[in-house]
Amino acid sequence: MKSRITEKAPSRAADRLNEILGSDDLAQLLVTLREMTGEFGGVHQVAQRARLNRSQLYRTLSDRGNPEFRTLAAILRTMGLRLAVRPIQAKRPKRMLRRRPVRH
Repeated sequence: MKSRITEKAPSRAADRLNEILGSDDLAQLLVTLREMTGEFGGVHQVAQRARLNRSQLYRTLSDRGNPEFRTLAAILRTMGLRLAVRPIQAKRPKRMLRRRPVRH
C-alpha cells in the first residue's frame, strides 16, 4: 500500500525523496514530485507559488523532464522542503564466507 505524501506530513515527503535521491532514480523522483504536486494543490497552484509558468512545470515533471537546480529548489520550497547535501555512506563490504576444507 502506497502512503500519501501530503502537506501535513513534510517529514514523510522528505524521507521518501531522500530515499529516491539515494537510489539515483530520476524517473521515480519525477513521478513522486508529480504525485506531490497533485497533493499540494495541483500544477497551477504549485507553479504559481514557485513562480514558474504551468507549461514549464509540466515539462519539468514529465517523463522526459530534466529539472534545473533552481526549478527543483523552487518546487520543493512550495512544499515546505529544501535540497540538502549529505555524504554518501559507504556500503559495508559483504563478509566473505570461508570455505571449510573438506575432510575425507
